[in-house]
Amino acid sequence: MKRILIIDDDMDMCNLLGRFLQRKGFETDSAFTGSKGISKFKDEFFDLVLCDFRLGDKEGREVLKKIKEINPRAIVIIITGYSDIKTAVEVIKHGAFDYITKPLIPEEVLNVINKALETQGPPYTANTTAPVTPAISPMADAQPGPRKTERQGQNNQYMIGQDPSTRELYQQIELLGPTNYSIILYGESGTGKEVMAKTIHEYSSRRNKPFIALDCGTLSKELAGSELFGHVKGAFTGAMGEKEGHFEMANGGTLFLDEVSNLSYEIQASLLRVIQERKFKRVGGTKEMDLDIRIVVASNENLQDAYRRGKFREDLYHRFNEFSINIPPLRDRKKDIPLFARFFLENACAELNKTIDGFDDEVMQLFIDYQWPGNLREFKNVIRRAALLTTGGMIKSNTLPWEITNTTGNPLGRREEPVARPAVPVYTPGNGEPDLKNAASQAEYETIMSVLRQVRFNKTKAAEILKIDRKTLYNKLRVYEAQQQSEE
Repeated sequence: MKRILIIDDDMDMCNLLGRFLQRKGFETDSAFTGSKGISKFKDEFFDLVLCDFRLGDKEGREVLKKIKEINPRAIVIIITGYSDIKTAVEVIKHGAFDYITKPLIPEEVLNVINKALETQGPPYTANTTAPVTPAISPMADAQPGPRKTERQGQNNQYMIGQDPSTRELYQQIELLGPTNYSIILYGESGTGKEVMAKTIHEYSSRRNKPFIALDCGTLSKELAGSELFGHVKGAFTGAMGEKEGHFEMANGGTLFLDEVSNLSYEIQASLLRVIQERKFKRVGGTKEMDLDIRIVVASNENLQDAYRRGKFREDLYHRFNEFSINIPPLRDRKKDIPLFARFFLENACAELNKTIDGFDDEVMQLFIDYQWPGNLREFKNVIRRAALLTTGGMIKSNTLPWEITNTTGNPLGRREEPVARPAVPVYTPGNGEPDLKNAASQAEYETIMSVLRQVRFNKTKAAEILKIDRKTLYNKLRVYEAQQQSEE
């Protein structure tokens, strides 16, 4: 079970976050001052730290610095208000994984935490007294290079299925893997685009070189150049030392750029020049470095359509599009569902140290009938949740989320779950007499939350879709939170 340390001088927020994360399968501990948080981190082992930027005794950047001195590979996520975003970006330059802005939305908090933990390397044990249990991997005896088994390469997140569309997908990957072609991966959110990119890397002659992944959707315009190409000391305010960029880290291997269409036009131009010349410079630097790299990119939207709309450079699209692969959604791979269910259950049982016999027939039929809008990512999380709630024997339907067990009359196999009060406070419409103002407020709230869920709580994307600026979106979320608190 992953351990999370919450550092916040707001005791109520610590308790709310702690209860919410415990229900999601995490073990949590809290500290109400920066000094206490540093002391706890020094004495115990934690997989991740959630730290408020404004604490009573210290600032978040000071806590971050101390934690990084104790464990340079510590994962720290900063919680900040909208007015502190610029400062939070500066903190990221000093080693924070990401920041979350208030008001906190439960799904966003969980999404960022899961994403951070997915990037975590082997446990760092220096200066810790708690024992570290190595991850259990059914591929622990795998030899270097791809293996044509049911399981996916050397990755313990997904596996190769039996559906014809899946087999066709892997035939393409086996064909392309040994080449140096640049590849565009298309697929819905949660279909496993990064896993496919890793598999391509494992089938290549670069398999013993680095595989580096970067989610372009998380990059701000100001940080993108530094993240991609690195920077030298003094290149910009806050550049206190040299930093390797993702191109440099991946040199000799494979660089995977997820959601590449989110890069600004200016960064796209820099990217094109680097790919053409196979040389790059760090931001603020003068030394040119040679580049030997394979690039795999992924996108939820068609890049050809994007360049026709003027959102993406046509010349960069053609550089990337030496070959494209479409990853089918899970709803089109019904034959794979029982295989994935058993595979995810094995991993969940290993994670939870449980023994579960399998799924009863009703559950398996529900899995096959459901349309899985979140694809493999959603499926994996559903299995982990069910395994956590099952005490032994078979997994039953009462351990499944509402949207899976209540599909009657809906061709998509999903409905909106009834509004329930989450652990982290967010706005829910009042129960008073209906009037036009309340109806409009409720409709606006539901629209905003629907868009946020669609874009995985990327507030920049949500604001763009809603045709409002990001500050307006934050202000509206603050209003909803204030209304929630007044109703309590």
